[in-house]
Amino acid sequence: MEPSRPLTVITQLVTAMNAQDLETAMTLFEPGASFVMKPGLVVSGTAGIRQALEGFMALKPTLTIEAQQIVQAGDVAQYCARWSIKGIDPTGAAVQLGGRSSSILRRQPDGRWLFLVDNPWGTDIVA
Repeated sequence: MEPSRPLTVITQLVTAMNAQDLETAMTLFEPGASFVMKPGLVVSGTAGIRQALEGFMALKPTLTIEAQQIVQAGDVAQYCARWSIKGIDPTGAAVQLGGRSSSILRRQPDGRWLFLVDNPWGTDIVA
């Protein structure tokens, strides 16, 4: 089996988000991972990440990565991307979100890469 690469995990997450496949998306995060739901709101652990992803998936999203870059040092990688989501909110209104992410992935002992910190908002979390 070919060893996983950080970008493999990104592709898997985009596919899972667009398919509203919460269970597959959850397998891409370390159990103690953190997720920035919005600037000022960080959730951690499986329950928090599930809540965050459910919120995004409720929009029936089409997630698009417009540009991306990986900086890797050994078993740690920083992932930066420009992304956009088109979706529909619970009232049926169109929603468009976008940002520049800055996330951290870590290689696991079995060779897979998983998210340790997923921050879709990048430096926007700095007030």
